[in-house]
Amino acid sequence: MAFALPPLPFDKNALEPYMSAKTLEIHHGKHHRKYVDKLNELVKGTKFAKMDLTEVIRETAGSAAHKNIFNNAAQTWNHTFFWNCLSPDSGGKPNAKFAKHIDDSFGSYDKFAMTFKEAAAARFGSGWVWLATKGDKLEIVSTLNAGNPLTDGRTCLLTCDVWEHAYYLDYQHRREDFVGAFLEHLVNWTYVIEQWETERKAA
Repeated sequence: MAFALPPLPFDKNALEPYMSAKTLEIHHGKHHRKYVDKLNELVKGTKFAKMDLTEVIRETAGSAAHKNIFNNAAQTWNHTFFWNCLSPDSGGKPNAKFAKHIDDSFGSYDKFAMTFKEAAAARFGSGWVWLATKGDKLEIVSTLNAGNPLTDGRTCLLTCDVWEHAYYLDYQHRREDFVGAFLEHLVNWTYVIEQWETERKAA
């Protein structure tokens, strides 16, 4: 079965003014679609065509022979996950129960937000910043290009896309402003907490 481009979980203008409809048209409709289409082209007639996306990512991670498949599979997964991490009228601090987990791991929500922004600013070139878990502690992970914490056995809870196409139309070179708006206004904590609770049940 071919991999498919999932629809956005919100209207294209729902995240304005923090993320414009134009950005989403290009980011989702062109960049994400291209990764999906290229992945289907690359896996056609191979064993990977019968795997789910996470299996493809884990099977091809670190393989020079399958680098293109990994890049397109991971970018397909990363973007789908990113859209679910966004929601209108969201952002800010999570509920008290999950806020305690953040406090236990980072000291406070403010320290978490500062560390997340610093990781985004320090990522040279293209990549992603993640809130992930491996065991009991939450951690912030920065990955290059299509990198994904799944390949290190971590569970992804939240991500912010820091490729330029994610923010350049709205923020130009001001990546820090984009990440600040993401944390303050767009983070879908309900989705983040669902990932955390699912991981806890599976542990």
